[in-house]
Amino acid sequence: MTTTRTRVAIVGGGPAGLLLSHLLHIADIDSVVLDTRTHHQIATTHRAGILEQDSVRLLVDSGASDRVLADGHEHTGIDLRFDGASHRIDFRRLVDASCWLYPQTDVFLDLHASRTRDKGDLRYGIADTEIHDVDDLDDTPHVTFTDSEGLTHRVVADIVVGADGSRSTCRTSIRGASQFFREYPFAWFGVLVAAPPSAPELIYARHQDGFALVSQRTADVQRMYFQCDASEDPATWSDDRIWEQMQTRLSGHDGFELLQGPVLEKAVLPFRSFVQTPLRSGRLLLVGDAGHTVPPTGAKGLNLALADVRVLAEVLERALGKRDLDALSEYSDRALERVWKAQHFSYWMTTMLHRLPETSAFDERRQLSELASIAGSENGAAYLAEGYTGWSNGGRP
Repeated sequence: MTTTRTRVAIVGGGPAGLLLSHLLHIADIDSVVLDTRTHHQIATTHRAGILEQDSVRLLVDSGASDRVLADGHEHTGIDLRFDGASHRIDFRRLVDASCWLYPQTDVFLDLHASRTRDKGDLRYGIADTEIHDVDDLDDTPHVTFTDSEGLTHRVVADIVVGADGSRSTCRTSIRGASQFFREYPFAWFGVLVAAPPSAPELIYARHQDGFALVSQRTADVQRMYFQCDASEDPATWSDDRIWEQMQTRLSGHDGFELLQGPVLEKAVLPFRSFVQTPLRSGRLLLVGDAGHTVPPTGAKGLNLALADVRVLAEVLERALGKRDLDALSEYSDRALERVWKAQHFSYWMTTMLHRLPETSAFDERRQLSELASIAGSENGAAYLAEGYTGWSNGGRP
């Protein structure tokens, strides 16, 4: 068994783990990043990405990504579509903010390139990862794993961070944790299609048959979603059937045209809200999906992970740089304040736009009235705009 000594062992090499490693490097705190997935697996798992204004600022100001501004697409609003017509929510006018369409895959590639440039210790494609001795501040934590050649390794650290996603193994080591769940009785049917953009920015559509979302990817490839039953098998859906659903849910009297093309990928994405509290015990701390997940309606998942990392990097700099381990106790409450705020926003967006199985005629009219109240009110629209762009501290990247 080989042994490596580092200040912070980061279990999980996606965007959250890599950004934390990057910010710690700036603070002259070394780290080791470990992930069971290969670089190729992460880089070829395509995920949509809407970055809040402060997420973009963090990536740019820290030197992690210049490409987000050059290749990303700034969106200054969204369209709420209901009752056969679109209603623009103008972020820039309402709250002087915007967001960026920039795939999560590209965030990963930028951060990986940054850590590789700075000679970061990144270990992908490992197996049998286990964390040890994280319970007490008097312990000396370590992580063991097996590399791709079957050799066993040990990483001894001052702190272990679990950034290992929604199926986290690290979270089980948090002592005395409470878990909060909400399962939703529907899913999203997601498709990647070869077609030009149907709109310059995102369209969130509410239809009596269920929700639909029109997003963009490139000039030739788009990503779209529609509400479906969680038990649906995407293999049984033909292109024609998919487009029939999308066209129906985007139909209206305002002349909007949904542009079609061949379906390149299709998948069913279940909905779930989850929060574990606290996010820290002893020398172990959780960031991102390891500690919480949200439904994708509010575009909060990746942004919450980056916000966690921003707080944790500051806490670790004090705890390790100034040898003040009491600072670790601040992390969970600070991170969870924003997590629960985002949980509420995501729940609100989800329940306002989706059709529940037991929806009655009364519920139908009430939901339409709620949407009309948002679209027709400066204050209501500003509330949506502020939540969507991320409760920014002000200023533009």
